[in-house]
Amino acid sequence: MFLIRSSLVLAGILLCTSGAAAPLAYVPNEKSATLSVIDTSTGAVLREFAAGKRPRGIAADPAGRTLFVTDAASSALLALDAHAGTLLGSIALGKSPEGVSASLDGRYVAIAVEENHSVTLVDAATRSIVADIPVQGRNPEHAVFSPDGRWLLVSAEDAEQVDVIDVALRKQVGSVAVGLRPRGIGFSPDGSRAYVACELANAVHVIDMAARRALAAIPAGRNTAGIAVHPDGSRVYASNGIDGTVTVIDTATNQVSATIPVGKRPWNMALTPDGGRLYVANGRSDSVSVIDTASATRIQDIAVGQLPWGVLIR
Repeated sequence: MFLIRSSLVLAGILLCTSGAAAPLAYVPNEKSATLSVIDTSTGAVLREFAAGKRPRGIAADPAGRTLFVTDAASSALLALDAHAGTLLGSIALGKSPEGVSASLDGRYVAIAVEENHSVTLVDAATRSIVADIPVQGRNPEHAVFSPDGRWLLVSAEDAEQVDVIDVALRKQVGSVAVGLRPRGIGFSPDGSRAYVACELANAVHVIDMAARRALAAIPAGRNTAGIAVHPDGSRVYASNGIDGTVTVIDTATNQVSATIPVGKRPWNMALTPDGGRLYVANGRSDSVSVIDTASATRIQDIAVGQLPWGVLIR
């Protein structure tokens, strides 16, 4: 599988492409301090634009017009115009913000702030902080909304649990024991299950959200890190940093159905809205691998910036 060295296209093409049916993939490159914008219909990198000094987590409003990107170096959440790449605003946060997620209704953005050991909740419309919520886990990495927006699940580097935040109450109300060093989190479409990648346990833990307990621990590869859940809920994808693979899990049986080689140190991932393609950020390969989910095969590698952290598709 060869690496596609896609040339950058003028900004005007990006504006035209934004109206097309195919969504765009946005990739924050932590070392390059840029965002790569990929046309998912062709695999071409349309543009790279500046994104602070050390971009990591990324989310967007429901319309895909505004991107929310954490800048670890400046301890801020950046609001960027998704088409032009211009800075719309900056929200000061605690030290070393990392993962960011947006509620499906677009009302809130949640940011895991590592060195504050907290989750910051931001009003997406006013871009103002509404709460800073301490959590039990040390050095939180991801804070992910449930589909109904009622809960946030929070993973942390120094933890063996995911913390549960009640969004309305603005506080942690519980935790669920999982494996050592939980990282990526994803929900089933109906919100009844959560899937947590546990890096040092080399496993994906399945959580019953109603009971707030783990139902299963599914062995994956070494240093399991990222999670993506298929839109129909039938499959979960877990990236394995040391192995350079993606594990495919059948959610009906909680069994591994395939293992797909990708680049070096695959990290966070995203699926196209139809679930047909999975985009995997390969942190040490400076690339994004594209997987055809129907055949469970890697079909393309796309060169991006240095140290890609994850992918957002809109």
